[in-house]
Order: sequence, then structure tokens, then C-alpha cells
Amino acid sequence: MKKIIGKILYSFTQFISFLMELLINIIDVIVTLVASIARGLVAILGAGGCLFLVLMGPFGIALLMNPVTLVLILFFVIFPILGTKFVSYLKYIKYMITEYLFDTADNLMRGKKKEYNTFNEYGDKYKRMEEERLRREQQQRQQEEQRQWEERFRQWNEYQNYQNQQYGNYWDSGQFNYGGQTYANPATEFKLKFEKSCDLLGVSYDADKYQIKLAYRKKAKEYHPDINKAPDATKMFQEINDAYEFLSDENIERYKNL
Repeated sequence: MKKIIGKILYSFTQFISFLMELLINIIDVIVTLVASIARGLVAILGAGGCLFLVLMGPFGIALLMNPVTLVLILFFVIFPILGTKFVSYLKYIKYMITEYLFDTADNLMRGKKKEYNTFNEYGDKYKRMEEERLRREQQQRQQEEQRQWEERFRQWNEYQNYQNQQYGNYWDSGQFNYGGQTYANPATEFKLKFEKSCDLLGVSYDADKYQIKLAYRKKAKEYHPDINKAPDATKMFQEINDAYEFLSDENIERYKNL
């Protein structure tokens, strides 16, 4: 009897999983479409769309201030943000419910011990998995950015060595054409980005990695979207994360040697 109930539960869970995945994909497509339209509207307005409406006189101003127009603008601004959060929440609910039911079905069919006993415990596991995924993505971004900076400095140093061999003690802070491609001295851009990142975290330019980590935790907690409900909190939180990623041990050492 347990095996029969387990098979029924397993099939039911597959059906629930399919429906929720379908719902998630549909909402995700809609959110992506609305976000694309919103970016297009922003591009049009940035290219002089508002000025065009103003030049149309009273009709243009009336159209711009029309409640329907304002509601549409608000929709295209808010829906992509809320839609993205809703998709993330649905993924969390889907994992929590289906994993619990699949484990229960396996327990009934095969006697396999359940990993957890409650929905919330599976939800906590999903959150840990998401945190780990985000940590890996952050690490990959940091490694890729580090690789790009190393490549730019390598190319520049290669050019400098070539110039020294040809003309003696030579140094140029501008641009050069090497192998059919133009390169620029990355030191100035690197220095500006490093100092901007330090300013964002509120640390001095000679701060060590421990001071930077402490400042990052403080700022990240202050602007975390789950705590800070300000409209720009999400954007600031991302900028803080980007700054912290950039202030790696390698970049701290490179800045000191500039």
C-alpha cells in the first residue's frame, strides 16, 4: 500500500512541478518582454521623446500628464522589478514543495530516509544553494575581471619593453597601436576605479583587506534590499558588491605598486 501511495504521490508531484515550471517560464517571458519595452521607451525618451511632446504644445503636455500615460509609465518601471522578485519567489516555493513531496514519495516507495521533515527545512536548503550559486558567480566575475586587467597590463608592459629596446629609456602614458589594435595605458583607469570603489565603501586608499571587508559588510547590511526599502537600495547594493569584488588582494597590491 505504501508503494502505491508513493507512486501516486510521485506522479502528482511531477505534475505540480510541470505546472509550476510552466508558470515560472511564462511569467519570466512576460517580465523580459516588459523590461525590453521599458528599455526601448527609455531610449526614445532619452533621444528627445519628452522634448517632442513638449513641442507639440498643450496636446503633448496633456498626453504626457494623462493618468493612463502615467499608469503605463509606472507599470513599465515597477513590473520588471516586482516580476523578477516574484519569479525568484516561485522558484523557491517550487523547490520547497516538490523536493519535500519527492522525498516523501521515495520514503514510501523505497524506504529511503527523508532528508528533512518540514517544508521550511527544504526552503532553507534552497536559500543556501542560491547563496552558494551567487557566491560562485561573484567569484567567477571577479576572476574574469582580474584576468582582463592582467591582460591589459601585460599588453601595455609588452609595448613598453618593445619601446625601451628600440629607443632606450622610453615611456608613454597615451595610446599605442600594436598588432593592428589600439591599446591605452590602463594605469589611469585602474587607479580611478580603485579609488572610486574605496570611496563607495568609505575606506581610505591604503586600507588593507580586513578594513575593506569590514566596511563592505557594514555597507551591504545597510543597503540590503530586504532591509533597506529605498528605491535605489538594490542599485546601491549591487554597486557595493561590485566595488568589493574589485578591491581584491591582487588589485590592492597592484594599486600600491602604481
